Amino acid sequence: MQGETTSPTTKQQSRLASATMRALHALPLLLTAAPIEAASSWTSVHTGGGGGFIPSIVFHPKAKGVAYARADIGGMYKLNSDDSWTPISDGIAQDASWHNWGTDALALDPQNANVVYAALGLYTNSWDPNNGCIAKSTNQGSTWTFSNLTFKVGGNMPGRGTGERLAVDPANSNIIYFGARSGHGLWKSTDGGVTFSNVTSFSNTGTYREDPSDTTGYQSDLMGLLFVTFDSTSSTINGATSRIFVGVADNVTASVYESTDAGSTWSPLTGQPGAFLPHKCKLQPTEKALYLTYSNGIGPYDGTDGAVWRYDLTTSAWTNITPVSGSNLYFGFGGLGVDMLKPGHLVVATLNSWWPNAQIFRSNNSGLTWSPLWEWASYPSTNNYYGLSTSNAPWIATSFWDVTNNEPLGWMVESLEIDPFDSNHWLYGTGLTIMGGHDLTNWDTVHNVSIATLANGIEEMAVTGLVSVPGGSELLVAVGDDSGFTYLSSSNLGTAPSTNWMSPEFTSSTSVDYAGLAVADVVRSGNAAGTQQIGVSSNGGSTWSIDYGSSTTAYGGTVAYSASGDTVLWSTASQGVLRSQYTNSFASISGLPATALIASDKQNDSYFYAGYASTFYVSSNNGQTFAAGGSLSGASQINYVVVHPTIAGQVYVSTDAGIYLSTNFGSSFALLTSALKNVYEIALGVGSGSTWNLYAFGTGSAGSKLYGSANNGNTWTDLQGTQSFGAIDGCKLAGSGNVAGQVYVGTNGRGVFYAKVTITGGSTTATSSTSTSNVKTTSISSSTRSSSTTITTTATTLSTTTHSSTATSSTSTAACTVGQYSQCGGSSYTGCMNCASGYTCQVQNSFYSQCL
Repeated sequence: MQGETTSPTTKQQSRLASATMRALHALPLLLTAAPIEAASSWTSVHTGGGGGFIPSIVFHPKAKGVAYARADIGGMYKLNSDDSWTPISDGIAQDASWHNWGTDALALDPQNANVVYAALGLYTNSWDPNNGCIAKSTNQGSTWTFSNLTFKVGGNMPGRGTGERLAVDPANSNIIYFGARSGHGLWKSTDGGVTFSNVTSFSNTGTYREDPSDTTGYQSDLMGLLFVTFDSTSSTINGATSRIFVGVADNVTASVYESTDAGSTWSPLTGQPGAFLPHKCKLQPTEKALYLTYSNGIGPYDGTDGAVWRYDLTTSAWTNITPVSGSNLYFGFGGLGVDMLKPGHLVVATLNSWWPNAQIFRSNNSGLTWSPLWEWASYPSTNNYYGLSTSNAPWIATSFWDVTNNEPLGWMVESLEIDPFDSNHWLYGTGLTIMGGHDLTNWDTVHNVSIATLANGIEEMAVTGLVSVPGGSELLVAVGDDSGFTYLSSSNLGTAPSTNWMSPEFTSSTSVDYAGLAVADVVRSGNAAGTQQIGVSSNGGSTWSIDYGSSTTAYGGTVAYSASGDTVLWSTASQGVLRSQYTNSFASISGLPATALIASDKQNDSYFYAGYASTFYVSSNNGQTFAAGGSLSGASQINYVVVHPTIAGQVYVSTDAGIYLSTNFGSSFALLTSALKNVYEIALGVGSGSTWNLYAFGTGSAGSKLYGSANNGNTWTDLQGTQSFGAIDGCKLAGSGNVAGQVYVGTNGRGVFYAKVTITGGSTTATSSTSTSNVKTTSISSSTRSSSTTITTTATTLSTTTHSSTATSSTSTAACTVGQYSQCGGSSYTGCMNCASGYTCQVQNSFYSQCL
């Protein structure tokens, strides 16, 4: 489903299975700070549109201009006066705390505009091994403290758009309530969020499961409690608000409960609606009324029926104010905005009206009558009472609105808010972006409002592949839900693309690669059966076409392009490893296990490489067959394979034991470094002069994070510092092929970051696998953050032993041959020097000779 990623990466799933849960009643705050100003060292690659589901937007009730948004997998953001957003959780989701980018609830202290609370955690099932926490900031998200919970929190679980599950007592800043999932009930803090205890007097922990038969636990978990709403107009008892409402995912007995004694006792509201699940509950204090939206699904994807109700706090009377009925009611309701300056004025949104568009209704008389944002004219035409603009993210119009003309108003609309200080200012979250505008009251007069995408600064994409092409496109980004993006040069990284990857537009792209000797040739794979899932480009990813050699049943996995761009190797998710040459049909490859890691030599068209478990494989016949290559002695798991962009046969392999290097086309390997263990993705990028930097996600002296080496692994620098990238085993990595010292990190939910780094320890040179290395003292540096884009370092040291091995090449450089356009010589070149019959090795420059 576009605009939403629901599950962790395969690597994350394997790592999650080994963790255990702690059972503690209430823990004190863990005092760890993450200054958001430090994030200036790492900059987001700009899309301008968000890219994923925004479950909630929250305005402060008493402080003008203070508002926040939460993403399900991409952290939290603070609204700026120019409609842009600033991330406020980029320092709290390091590798060990990666699930802190999942946010299931937000709450603001009505008495203190600087205080923000959030319920953090991603999954309540086994995908996330960690219990959740309640995070607190006293400076609008600049720093955070954390109170650990004894159970999990589900920021990316079903029902994540309901709420808010977290609320601060408007009469007492020390009192915070949290409605938990999974049958854990209602929790309360009386010390400003330092500790939380179960409210045992609240006994209904929910009965609704989206799909009780789901064995993964994702849809079969109890949805639990859905919202906590205080009646600020009620009296106080011992300094606490006396009247509180709690919503429960229970469509059997009762779903809305009330306390009139400050939470001591609870009872279901008399006469409340049945059958449906409540999603939002908003107080209009002047009217002394509650407004509630209902759906027959928990959201954010489902719902085929629903209602909107008003509850009078004075008379206890319920009124059904649902805007439509009969055959016009084919959806549930989610988003609800109540105007605080104009009592009786409100807007409600369809949760999912999948065709032909979302619908928003507005009432000026407390729901007695409604007017829609659009309505049918002469079918299939509609009268649209709005205008659309997407100047912040032009690709949204190009790739969504202009293609299908369906659902330009969005989908999964769970949050719809009116600024409490400006009746014209409204925002709503969708499965793709944030939308809204500044002329809402025009609805009441000319009945035509201006709606724009307003998610500038929010980068919420799950990145599945990154490539920077030497001499070609600066950055190719494959993403989930939104296909992918091309940035032709480094100067484009701060500009929202005019289009995403289209023709074909895969809902999710899974991989991207380029041809080393024909750098304008690019290939990518998609993740949906039913259509061809290979796209090719001959202009660096500016435009694409379908590779009709691919079938409609193969999908997913990773792709590798041969050096000259004549052959595609595809390790699919569905049909093993496939090969196509000259855009002919893909055929199965013998000798490789299904889902093997694959890579192509970037200078020699004959060679492809692969890895599975601890075995390395080599093909010297353009991917037709593979055989076992050199041994990775001491390693039990290959995690990634990368090939030097300009040196044929120089292959790096990351493993649980460290990084291994071959300089003879994978015939033999030496352990390049053991300073890093459990190394995941690695990448090469241009360094100073003619050298290349090596980048790696692994565990070193500074912890599990991103490191860089400018001397081929002899010394390493911590490049990450306090910047969060989430789980490092799910991150994607690319070194710039064109800008010295520039490195890119793709995250699972926060888009792409980049920085121009300085690495201590000398220049990079190729290391021969025949050399013998002795024990060295290796420098690993802890980075400090500054306002510039260069990371400075303070060195610490560790000792590492570099193992040696004697390499015996099975392919002599004097005897082997390479084909047309392949490299055959140059400074530091160690590959084949003979050209195939009919071609001559011709010098192009001192570093590169080519068969022509």
